[in-house]
Amino acid sequence: MSDWRNNFVKLETVRGWLFDVYPSAPNEMTAWIIAENGERVKLVDKFTHRIYASGKFSGLTSLAEKIRDSSSVAGWRFVEKYADFMEASQRKVLEIDMSDYCRTSFFARKILRLGGCEKFRLYNVDVPISQAYFYEKDVFPLSRILVVDSGKSLCYDGRDSVESVDYEVPRFRSMWLNVDIKKENALQRLTDKIDRISLEFGNKTVVIDAGSETDKILELVEAVKEEDPDLIFTRGGDSFVFPHLAYRAFVNGVLNRFVLSREDVPLKAKKGRGRTFFSYGRVYHKAPMRRLYGRVHIDVDNTFIYTACGLEGLIEVSRTCRVPLHKAARASIGSIMSSLQLYTAWRNDILIPWKKREPESFKSAWELLVADRGGFVFEPKLGFHTDVVEVDFTSMFPMLMLKRNISAETVLCKCCPNSKLRVPELGYNICEKRRGIVPKTLDLLLKKRLRYKGLMREADKTQRRVYNMRQAALKWILVTCFGYLGYRNARFGKVDAHIAVCAFARDALLKTARMAEQHGFEVIHGIVDSLWLKKAGVSPKEVVEFCREVSSTFSVPLNVEGKYRWIVFLPSKVLEGVPVLNRYYGVFENGKTKMRGIEARRGDTPHFIREAQVEMIKKLAKSNNFEDFLAKIPSALNVLREYAARLVSNQVTIQDLLISKRLSKRPSDYSHDVFQAIAAKQLEKAGFEVSAGQTVRYLIVDSRNRTVYNRVSAAELLKPKIRYDVEKYLNMLISAGETLLGVFGYSKSAIRGEVLYHQKQVMLE
Repeated sequence: MSDWRNNFVKLETVRGWLFDVYPSAPNEMTAWIIAENGERVKLVDKFTHRIYASGKFSGLTSLAEKIRDSSSVAGWRFVEKYADFMEASQRKVLEIDMSDYCRTSFFARKILRLGGCEKFRLYNVDVPISQAYFYEKDVFPLSRILVVDSGKSLCYDGRDSVESVDYEVPRFRSMWLNVDIKKENALQRLTDKIDRISLEFGNKTVVIDAGSETDKILELVEAVKEEDPDLIFTRGGDSFVFPHLAYRAFVNGVLNRFVLSREDVPLKAKKGRGRTFFSYGRVYHKAPMRRLYGRVHIDVDNTFIYTACGLEGLIEVSRTCRVPLHKAARASIGSIMSSLQLYTAWRNDILIPWKKREPESFKSAWELLVADRGGFVFEPKLGFHTDVVEVDFTSMFPMLMLKRNISAETVLCKCCPNSKLRVPELGYNICEKRRGIVPKTLDLLLKKRLRYKGLMREADKTQRRVYNMRQAALKWILVTCFGYLGYRNARFGKVDAHIAVCAFARDALLKTARMAEQHGFEVIHGIVDSLWLKKAGVSPKEVVEFCREVSSTFSVPLNVEGKYRWIVFLPSKVLEGVPVLNRYYGVFENGKTKMRGIEARRGDTPHFIREAQVEMIKKLAKSNNFEDFLAKIPSALNVLREYAARLVSNQVTIQDLLISKRLSKRPSDYSHDVFQAIAAKQLEKAGFEVSAGQTVRYLIVDSRNRTVYNRVSAAELLKPKIRYDVEKYLNMLISAGETLLGVFGYSKSAIRGEVLYHQKQVMLE
């Protein structure tokens, strides 16, 4: 900022978008604004983080005297807040102003030591400071605002609403940063020198490859400063690129000049190990975040939302859930959704507990048997079907939580024991006097998503794509909200509320199936929130009227996914003739195919096998009835023959045969020599850091080799002229064919005998 602005800061007014916010000193927040005139403006605001303590008033009074002279405390007072969100009344609590937010956790632990865990309960301790700033100021990332700097604090006047679906975002300056290194071996190391750096700005590319390594680093700094990007994209920036650049800057003695932020803050050289965590039955690994100040770094290899929903989806969840853009790119869906719940609580004077202590209500063995169940399912009727319509409830669980007022504090509430709103089968009462935090949170998400889906029907192709990415991002948030109700660490979750949602869902699906039968439909499959209904000669009007009747009955929209030209429900591969809930393939009347539970939908299927199975389905998709389908099977088998020929004659690229598997544990913890464990151990031996939750890629080289270590090769360690295990990949190809055709009598042996006999001869020759 120029000198005259520093002199007359009290008069400064800025119109634009709130881009980045972060703490820059004790009780101080820095905000970057992308102004309407194109300027990037830095402003500083005073902000005091507050925590709260509850307990007996005499104990709180004593605590206030003890902390009065603490260097961590800037002030304190008694206020009225909802200290227990399970209760409908406020109570007097001790509000403590922190002198430095960095000392909050240390100070909170000190309070617990003073009074013991049972004497005091603490609140708002671990709310991320940037999010706390958004909540307190009632602003959100990339909101359009008028900012007035009074010299003491910033005053925000919102010109935008978080509920808006037609909002405008600033014109970002974006940069792609790529770094090539002089690798001394197969492993990338921090000690490897920089070969070249390339920077891409739209249609412009800057290549930095001349001079010493120091020259390249400093030229990168100057290029970033000159182009002044808002967004810097990398591949592996968090895990390697940024740590490597910082380390090379340190080695060359220019770390203090290696600044990529708008702030004069050098990038840290410390690498870090990342974080492994367990979620929804799977182990995940996240690389540590490499934070820039005044800019946003997006590592496309370390982000879910951006990968799934693009920049539009990332901006949508950042705005809606009030999470800084750089954090939204890396955070789990649950963390992002939790931020919206925290904001809802904050604005309603509900304190956010530091340590959750809300237990599950006691249940007898019989109550557990009745209550602890998931969604309702109808086993699929195996084989080929026509005249099938798929219908599903839109955001069923979130809609039930919203319409039935299901939240931790409303299910089995103490204030409404005689409530008329009861949970099916269980008889739990639901509060009628107050609206829960979870329904309040879901209201915004559901309304916005429905509006986006409505706008998609009228928008042009470009705008439809934008709306689709935004609604898809909100869908992920909605999917997570149900699971978080039963998550043990969720601030506003409780197992009883989770159980209640399942009970309402079972009731709705079962009654919908009965209504379908009354309308002349046959239920051939159903799973949680979807039904597959069969009726000869069914008309679109019949289906629409049925959906309208169900939607009205349950206050949850039931929509038509589509009518199938034909659909095939598949059995288990392990137990012959046993149906599998989510394993089928089919083609809609408009020609669009749908697949679930088969190789083409699995993330660990090699691209070559996936492509072969999809091509087989395309051949079968041309049929209109069962006789036609059977007639198309030979052409589908021809696809297998062609792919097998390519495989045997070594005309398949190694990249198309790589298998990706996520590690469920550390390599050394595997007791069996499964392929992913072998590959992971190879990487560890080569010097790579391998953790549970990471994905390893490997090629099957010789699956029957007596030396276990030589059965596969990790992708990073592949040699130039390596050979793949033809027989193993042939078996995988045949298995993919058997998945589609096994229900029609084509076993693996039959497929091998009919289709691949001459390929065997080629192999023998």
